[in-house]
Order: sequence, then structure tokens, then C-alpha cells
Amino acid sequence: MPRLFGTDGIRGVANVDLKPTTAFALGRATAHRLVGPGGAIVVGQDTRRSGDMFVSAIAAGATSLGVDVHVVGVVPTPALAFLAASGDVAAGIMVSASHNPADDNGLKVLDADGLKLDDAVEDELEQLIWRTDELAGVAPHGLGVVVDARDRLERYVAHRTGLARGIDASGLRLVVDCANGSACSVAEAILGATGATVEVINAAPDGLNINLEAGATSPAGLAARVVEAGADLGFALDGDADRLVAVDAAGQVVDGDRVIGVLALERLRRAGADRTQPSVGTVVVSVLSNGGLQQVIEDAGGTVVRTPVGDKYILEGMQVSGAGLGGEKSGHVIIREHTTSGDGLVTALELLRVVTSGDRTLAELAEEIPLLPQEQRAVRVRHKEQWEGDPVLRRAIADAEAKLGAGGRILVRPSGTEPALRVMVEGWNADVVRELADGLSAVAESRLH
Repeated sequence: MPRLFGTDGIRGVANVDLKPTTAFALGRATAHRLVGPGGAIVVGQDTRRSGDMFVSAIAAGATSLGVDVHVVGVVPTPALAFLAASGDVAAGIMVSASHNPADDNGLKVLDADGLKLDDAVEDELEQLIWRTDELAGVAPHGLGVVVDARDRLERYVAHRTGLARGIDASGLRLVVDCANGSACSVAEAILGATGATVEVINAAPDGLNINLEAGATSPAGLAARVVEAGADLGFALDGDADRLVAVDAAGQVVDGDRVIGVLALERLRRAGADRTQPSVGTVVVSVLSNGGLQQVIEDAGGTVVRTPVGDKYILEGMQVSGAGLGGEKSGHVIIREHTTSGDGLVTALELLRVVTSGDRTLAELAEEIPLLPQEQRAVRVRHKEQWEGDPVLRRAIADAEAKLGAGGRILVRPSGTEPALRVMVEGWNADVVRELADGLSAVAESRLH
């Protein structure tokens, strides 16, 4: 039986691969393993049309085991994490497929601290999902109830607005791309609390347009609008607002690696002699982050720790190392003094703090992070888990590594969120890197179709 949980919860095409029966079983499994009769969970969603269906299924499953379900409606994933850690619920479930297309959806379970679950606990939930009929329900008088808890989102907004008020960005003009997703109702209020003038685009969700040529995975429209409006900065969120990429005044995209680099170098400068403290000097990134980012942090006296892909592994690495900053090239950034999960709006606020505390623009700050040529491909295949067993693909990878030479990297891994094999090639020559990425992708597609 294939594993349900990937690197970011359970994902699939809504009502095709991911069915409401799975959400129902997950609601029961979560209620049984993490809560217990008389307890409560909080459930949120992004703007996909299938979200209501999955929330209803989760609520039916959890209430059947005597657990109350506080439904908060459309919220950013970091807001759901914040609310799950509020102290009056035992767990949270977010219905979102993050940056994926509207047809997809996903189920992410969080514990009472608002953290994603350890792999071992996910394995337990998965076994309970397959055995859901064996879980005894409660008597009718002991059923849980569904609570309209949409007003709870104000707790998150108040906290993030408090952070924003500590930043004076008056005089700056910002453009924010909400990807027609979860941040549509909160981004302007939070970022506007800095004193900046905020223009919001792609903030008219219709259930089908989330991430559609918009947001962190498609920042070209934001870049064009920043230039057209003469804005100082642009921020692109994804569908559930847990990641962010930035755009400078000239319309150049500043990806997650450069965002992390800008924040890391500022923390190291601010710390001075205390940069050896892990909370300041250590930065946790995934295996996908650019080698140029690692080099510039180490040249500045910092330490880089790498983890597997997935923001929960970034957080685990931060907890073990004591790091205060971590993140991924995709734009998931965790700033531990403010949050224990990726939050695109908090990342935007930190960038604003850095820009407004000095005399350099975002473009000038980003130039300090020279990145090596890197190409990434997502190859749609049927047998993504079997790539290591294919001798032709293994030989092609070995040949490519030899051609890259010292300092080059190739990373091949099955996607944790899609039916795809991910190929990353990094090296010193952009043409060679592109050629090898295309070649390996073609081999993988032909061998694993």
C-alpha cells in the first residue's frame, strides 16, 4: 500500500486521488490519536472549491468520535498553526495543497504546539486511516459539535499586526500578490500596519484561480506591476501564504535562497561578536538550496546546516542546532523568534525591517548573494519511487556528475507532493547545467513512465 503522507501532508487531485472518505477517516484518526472524546480540534482551508467538501468530511469524522471541531474558514496555513497552538484545542487540520493547482488539495495535521507531526506519528495516523472502521464511535449524546470559529482569525491578525507596527515603512509603496489564496483578507491589513502604501493584486478567489499564473510560483505578473506602478518592493505569496518570494523595484525576482541570504547576513552583522551563537550564526536550509548561499553565509562567519526537503525538516534542524533562521529555496522561511512555521507575511515583514533599517535597496542587498547556475525539473512519471533501481538512469546521473566536475551537484528525489521525480543540477557553467538537467529529465521520463 503506498504511503499516504508525503513531505507536506496528504496530497492528490480532489475527489479523484484524494477523496472525502480519506478526509473522514483522517478526522477520526486525528480525534482518536491526538485528542480523545471531549476535546477539540481546529480546521481551516484555503480558497479551493473542494475545501468545503473536505472540511465537512473531517468534521463528520472527528465529531463521530466525540471531538468538537472549530471551523475557522479560509485562513493562511501559518494562521492555522498559530490557532492550533492557542491552548484550547488539541490539534489542527489544514485543508490546502499550498502552491499546487486548484484541482489538487491536501490535508495537513498539526499538533497542539502548531507543529507538523513527526513521521512516526504520521505513520500511526495512516494505520488508523486504513482501519477506520475498527474505531468505535460514541453514543449519540456524546457526539462532538461543529463550531463556527471564523472570528478566531483575528487573533492571528492581531499578533502579526503587532509585529508590523514595530517597523516604519512609511513612504514605501508595496505590491502584494495573494495568488487568489488564503491571504486575500489579511495581507493588506498586516503589511499596511507598517505605514507602507499597499496595493494588493490577485485577491479575487473564485475557487478555481488559486495559484493560476499568480503568486510565488508565477511572480512575472507581480514583477510587471511593480515596475508599472513605480513601487519599491513586491511580495508574492502562494495559495496558503506559507511561502514568499520578493521582487525589487526593477522587477527582478528575489527567490527564497536570496531572501534567506539577505536575512542571514543582516543577522550576522547585527550580532557582531555574538555571531558564534547558534541562534544568530546558524542557518538551516534544505539540500536544494544553492551552494552560493552556503558560501556567502560561511564567508561571513556563519554556519549552514542542510536537511531533507520539507519545512518540517527545516524546523527539526533548527531545533537540534539552535538556529534562529531557516528556510527553503521555494520561499518557506522560518524565523523562530516570531513563528515555528513558514509564514510569508512574517518573512515580508522581516525583509521590510532590513530594508528600512539601512540605506540599501532590496536589489543591493540581494546582490550580496551570488548564486550558482541551478536548474530544477519536475518529471511526471508513474514510478517515481523506483528511480534508484533503474541502471540506465543511474549511469546517466554518474556521467552527468563527471561532466559537472568539482563543485557541481546533482540531486534526484521523488516528489513528496506530486506524482513526479525531481531533478536538480547545479554547477559553474549555466549552459552545461541546463543541458544536463534536460538530458536527465528525458532519461527519467522514458525509463519511469
